[in-house]
Amino acid sequence: MTRFKARYKVIIGIFLLIAIVFLSKLFYIQVVNDDYKFSANNNVLRYDVQQAVRGLIYDRDSNLIVANVPAYDLMIVPRELKNKKIDTLKFCRLVEIKQEKFIDLYNKAVNYSAYKESVFIKHLSKENASTLGEHLYEFPGFYLRKITMREYPSNSATHLIGYLGEVNSNTTSKDPFYTKGDLNGVSGVEAAYEENLRGTKGMSIKLVDVHNKDQGKFQEGKFDTLPISGSTLTTTINIELQKYGERLMQKKIGAVVAIEPSTGEILSLISAPTYNPNLLIGRKRSENYKALANDKRKPLFNRAIQGTYPPGSIFKLINGLIALQKGTITKDSKFSCNGHYGYSYTKDKHVGCHPHRTPLNLINGIEISCNAYFCGLYNKYFTNFNSTIQAYNHWNRQVASFGIGDYMNNDFITGSPGKLPKSAYFERLYNGSWNANTIISMAIGQGELLLTPIQMANITAILANRGFYYTPHIVKKISGQEAIDTNFTRKKFCAIEPKNFTPIIEGMRQAVEGVNGTAKKAKIPEIEICGKTGTAQNPHGEDHSIFIAFAPIINPKIAIAVYVENGGWGATWAVPIASLMIEKYLKGTITDINQETFILEGNLISEE
Repeated sequence: MTRFKARYKVIIGIFLLIAIVFLSKLFYIQVVNDDYKFSANNNVLRYDVQQAVRGLIYDRDSNLIVANVPAYDLMIVPRELKNKKIDTLKFCRLVEIKQEKFIDLYNKAVNYSAYKESVFIKHLSKENASTLGEHLYEFPGFYLRKITMREYPSNSATHLIGYLGEVNSNTTSKDPFYTKGDLNGVSGVEAAYEENLRGTKGMSIKLVDVHNKDQGKFQEGKFDTLPISGSTLTTTINIELQKYGERLMQKKIGAVVAIEPSTGEILSLISAPTYNPNLLIGRKRSENYKALANDKRKPLFNRAIQGTYPPGSIFKLINGLIALQKGTITKDSKFSCNGHYGYSYTKDKHVGCHPHRTPLNLINGIEISCNAYFCGLYNKYFTNFNSTIQAYNHWNRQVASFGIGDYMNNDFITGSPGKLPKSAYFERLYNGSWNANTIISMAIGQGELLLTPIQMANITAILANRGFYYTPHIVKKISGQEAIDTNFTRKKFCAIEPKNFTPIIEGMRQAVEGVNGTAKKAKIPEIEICGKTGTAQNPHGEDHSIFIAFAPIINPKIAIAVYVENGGWGATWAVPIASLMIEKYLKGTITDINQETFILEGNLISEE
C-alpha cells in the first residue's frame, strides 16, 4: 500500500505541475505578451496603406516639369459594410455619383475581395474629401486614404513624360507591391523608370470604433512603417525648347527629335498632335482618355519613337558614306542627270529628278539633292561584288551600324525598330531574280526602307560626331544613384571611317549655304548649319516634308530631325521648323520673325 500511495503523490504532483505551466502560459498570453493582444484586436484595427510620394521630374536645367499635389482615394472594405444600412442617396450626393454607379463599384469591390481594401473612388479633391470626411462615420466600411496626384506645371512634353494608369490584375499578381486601384507608369519616363519613381509604401495601423471613427494609432504607432518617397529624376530635355517646338508643330502631324551629339541626351522629343498631360489625371481621366483614344488624329500615338516613315533624300547621305567607305566613288566622282535616272528601255522604269546643271560631284549632288546621282552611285556600288546578295548583305550591315532596323536599347519601353529588309526578303519577293535597279528606290530612301524620327535624329548625331554616337536617352540623373546606365555613356561607332564624313558634311553645309542649296531657308546669321532636305513620296496624299541638321559645324551642340506628314517639299515646313528650333536653343532669340509667324500660323490638318 505504501508503494501505491507514493505513486499517487507523484501523479498528483505531475498534474499540479502541468496545471501551473498552463496557468502561467495563460497569464503570459493574456496579460504580458502584446503580440497576442495585437492578434485579438484585429477585428477593431484598420490597416491603412501609406502610399509613397512619387518622385519628382525635372528638366536638364532643374525646372520642375512633373510635380505632386495632395488628393484622396475613397477606400472600401466590403465586409465591414455587409448587413449594415446606410443612406446611399446621401452617400452618392456627397461623392457626386449616381446610385447605379454605386452598385457597380460596390460589386466590383466585392468581386475583388470582401475582406481586402480596394479603391472605391479615385482622386477626390481636397475639398470634396473634406466634405465627405465630416459624414464618413455614417458609412461603415469606407475611409479616406491620402495620396498624391501628378501635376504638370509646363503642360507639355506629354509623350516624353508619359502618364499613369490603374494597374491590372496581371500586374498585381506578378508584383506584390501593387494592389487593386494603384497607379503605375504606362508610357514614357513614368513607365521606363517606374521602380525608381514609385518609392516604398508604408503602413499605419489604427483603432476604429463601431462607427468607423478613428480612435488613434494602435499601440502609439509601434507597428507603423513610414513610406519612402520615390527617386527624383533629372531628365535631359530642355523644357523651353520642348514647349517652343510643340508650338511650331501645332496644327501639324509629325515629329521632332533633337539630340545633343556629344552625349546622346535628348533635348526635345515632340509628337504632333499632342495633348495636355493634365487631362489624364483626376476623376475625369477615364473619360478624357476615351476621347483621346477615339480621336482620328491619334494624339496618344508617339510618332517620334513609334512612327515609321520612308526617310526620303536624307538617306542619300548614308549611301554616299557607304560608297566612299567601299571605294566605289571619291568626293570628285561625277554622274550625269538628264532629268531622271533610267534603268530600262521602257519609259515607266525611271526615277525622276528636278532640273539642275549636270554632271555633279558628290558635294554638289548633296547640295542639290540629285536623285540620278545617288541612283547611279547605288548601282555602281553593287558592281563591286560578285553577286547581288553579297552586295546587298554588305550594304545592309553598313546601314545597320547606324542604328537602323534596331530599337537601339534606349530608355523608352515602347518603340519601333523601323524596317531594314534582309536579302532573303527580296529573294522571296523577286523569286531570286533581282539586282540594284530592282530595288533602286532604296538609293533615295524610298521603297521598303522605314525609319523612326528618333533614328533619323541619331543618324544626324553620327554625322555631327563624324562616325560615333551615344544611345539616345532621356534621363540624366537619378537621386541616390551615382551614375546612369552605362549603355548611355558608352561610345558606339558606325562602320564608316571618320575621314569619309568630310565631303558628306561639306555637302550638307552647301545645302544650307550654297547658292543652289535645297535648305537655304535654314540659314541663320552667325551659326553655320549643316543639313539635308527630304521629300518622301506618299501614295495616300501629299508628300512628307523632312529635314535633318546639326549645328554648329565645329563642336556641334544640337542634332535635329523634323518630319512633317503631308508637308510637301522638305524646304517648305521641315527646314524652317528645324532652323527655328536650332536658333532658339543656341541663341535664345529668333532672327526671322516672318518665318516664325508663317510656321506658327500654318495649318496642315484637315478639319473634316
